[in-house]
Amino acid sequence: MDKELQAKLLPLRQKIDALDQQILDLINERARTAQAVGDVKHGHPGESPVFRPEREVQVIRALAQANEGPIDAASIDAIWSQIISVCRGLEQEIRVAYLGPAGSFSEQAAFEFMGNAISGVSCPNFDEVFRVVEAGNADVGIVPVENSTEGAVNRTLDLLLNTPLKIVGEHSILIRHCLLTKSGTMDGVTRVMAHPQALAQCQHWLGLHQPGLQREPAASNAEAARIAAEDPTVAAIASDIAARAWGLNIVEEGIQDDPMNRTRFLAIGRMPTLPTGGDMTSLILAVPNEAGAVYQMLTPLAEHGVSMARFESRPARTGQWEYYFYVDIEGHQDDPQVAVALELLRKRCAFFKILGSFPKQ
Repeated sequence: MDKELQAKLLPLRQKIDALDQQILDLINERARTAQAVGDVKHGHPGESPVFRPEREVQVIRALAQANEGPIDAASIDAIWSQIISVCRGLEQEIRVAYLGPAGSFSEQAAFEFMGNAISGVSCPNFDEVFRVVEAGNADVGIVPVENSTEGAVNRTLDLLLNTPLKIVGEHSILIRHCLLTKSGTMDGVTRVMAHPQALAQCQHWLGLHQPGLQREPAASNAEAARIAAEDPTVAAIASDIAARAWGLNIVEEGIQDDPMNRTRFLAIGRMPTLPTGGDMTSLILAVPNEAGAVYQMLTPLAEHGVSMARFESRPARTGQWEYYFYVDIEGHQDDPQVAVALELLRKRCAFFKILGSFPKQ
């Protein structure tokens, strides 16, 4: 290396080394403070859970607002999410349930949302995710609720109807599907497997490029990858993370029909969430099957200036063409105008359930 260049770089590198040491010292000091917080909480069990979604969001939002760059807001989020996760883990191990096995998009969403310092609980289906959290064998569950291509994940909606759990957070990820095989080629491959949603999200590409493949549903994309790792006649649709997890090779990347394909996940748990100033509240509603009932049901939201962000319907399975409505509204259930609107809404509905209030992503 040129001596003049070396002379210019040396003091800058020494400064970086010194700054890294300061950052390390400060992170460790933060960790020790988190441990002290945990010690205080242990004296009041059940009153102050370790995972406080609203507190974590407020910390990151405040840092992003105070940030003067050149680091962008997304990077601030990524960095501090991991720092918070590590410090949280020093207070108490957090168990997070998700649809597995290894390499699923649900696993990816769990670690992005909760950070890497968690204990993952892989489940074979969405029902089991709810069950293990309800039973106290996991603290948080991560489940997909809607996809930008295929719409609502109906099994999740059905499970939300009867669970005592609350929605405590949300996280959205870009879904990039890959065609994976053991050999990295399509030689001898006769079947393609994936979760039904993934098969639907790639149907145009499959019809165009692999029309002869038999399409078979799997419990998850990661499960399809596991099967493909054992059976050379099977191709799996899954992520590049699943490819690495199961020792598969990528035949083709980005085979989803929509390049902007995204899935929104919900975090479900038992902990309460307090208002942050940027929240969402999810509801399930039902009204009598009569003219104008849905309009009358939603009138209190408009009258009190509460915006509706999402509206889905699911059959009530009574055989009478009745429906449950899944509604997301802006604001926290404890915000004054929202609270008034919800109380009026409750009186007009044949069925009324608050799924939870949580910080918007």
